Amino acid sequence: MLLATAAIVAGLILLVWSADKFVEGAAVTARHLGVSTLLIGMLVIGFGTSAPELMVSALASGQGNPGLALGNGYGSNIANIGLILGAVALISPLSVHSQVIRQELPLLCLVTLISAWLLLDGEVSRLDAALLLLLLAAVLALSIWRANRSSGDALAMADGEPPSAEAMTLKTGLIWTLVGLVLLIASSRLLVWGAVYVAEAFGVSDLIIGLTVVAIGTSLPELASSISALRKKEHDLVLGNVIGSNLFNTLGVVGLAGAIMPIDAGSEVLSRDWVVMAGLTLAMAIFAIGWRGPGRINRFEGGALLSVYIAYTGYLVYTIVQTSAG
Repeated sequence: MLLATAAIVAGLILLVWSADKFVEGAAVTARHLGVSTLLIGMLVIGFGTSAPELMVSALASGQGNPGLALGNGYGSNIANIGLILGAVALISPLSVHSQVIRQELPLLCLVTLISAWLLLDGEVSRLDAALLLLLLAAVLALSIWRANRSSGDALAMADGEPPSAEAMTLKTGLIWTLVGLVLLIASSRLLVWGAVYVAEAFGVSDLIIGLTVVAIGTSLPELASSISALRKKEHDLVLGNVIGSNLFNTLGVVGLAGAIMPIDAGSEVLSRDWVVMAGLTLAMAIFAIGWRGPGRINRFEGGALLSVYIAYTGYLVYTIVQTSAG
């Protein structure tokens, strides 16, 4: 048990570090190769912060633990809104100015509803997974098109700022991309092994472990980027990061895992986990868009989001304790 716990901790630390290096190397390489700054920005913010979820879920599904993959995807969405956005708003109320955010929020709500429809039969089949991945491609294409039309939007301009390529050569960028990718795979394997071992030791499902420990761990990049954006007073970037990551998790992370191996989703996923995820998503949309005038997530609303997350996580921990005692 001690070795498995150490594997989880070490895996999470290495996962976050390697994801950062992979994204940095890939972005600089793309810059040297002449890829548009807009596309680099989208990849860094959209794919980059969701790289840990994607890798962990893909490996978990490939190793026969699709429940861990599903729990990681949905659990990360819940953590992004309840834990990260809630805590950040408690520190500093978030003003929403970007029209891009106002357009993406209804899209996230729609994608969340589609995910519920796919869960009605209790399974994420390969056909369902293919639909999710097709929707992801459509969302990425739509986001690029909208960003090109929104050249004056603060978020679109900020998203398009690439990392500095002057400080890193093409060769160094390629090396870090390769090293980051290798370490991403290695750390994900370590994390999945530790998580599955702990789940089996306590007699709980890998879904619960994915919704708690793994989800929080793989959401650390979103937390780091949100704190960085908050320090720069880029409030729109905080919310944009959460929205982009949740879109990618719902469509890409769950879609890829389901394509590798169909996911058996018990009734509790729809009645418990999806309900919490959808409720937090709807609350975020209402707070951010605002009833009148510009949207704003104040400290009270941030506290409400965080309270829901704490209550939900507390219930899952209670479930683990009850299962272990039984």
